[in-house]
Amino acid sequence: MSSVHTGDRRVSRQQIIDEALSWVGTPYQHQASCKGAGCDCLGLVRGIYGRFWAEPEDIPPYSPHWQDDGGHDLLKCGIAGYCANTEIDAVQPGDLLLFRYRQHLPAKHAGILVDETHFIHAQQGVGVCLVSLNGWWRRHIAHAFVFPLFPR
Repeated sequence: MSSVHTGDRRVSRQQIIDEALSWVGTPYQHQASCKGAGCDCLGLVRGIYGRFWAEPEDIPPYSPHWQDDGGHDLLKCGIAGYCANTEIDAVQPGDLLLFRYRQHLPAKHAGILVDETHFIHAQQGVGVCLVSLNGWWRRHIAHAFVFPLFPR
């Protein structure tokens, strides 16, 4: 797997995946980003990012259903400043996926690709879990990002 150089340390895609796996079992907590204590999907991404780079600035408070009320694409905007866009059909393990639940709505959900058939996300009522990237999830991928400096 490819790696990145951050200062004197190399970070591999496998390290990103391993860090994501270490969050499994963290309870769901809206707007939180604390491994073992609580996080939502954006908090999971922020926590993984913060493990290897400086954690992104806090985003403005948001309601669990902000996008249903005509909100802008806050999730994409919050991530775009820290990760590079990539083509959905070019994703690799360790990449970040954003999901749109309905075609006309902005992306509302995020997860980390573990392998071709699984990803990790924080789900309300369940917490952080490893799930199948089945047909339903695949059809709802809206955007894909690469964590900083991963070569393509």
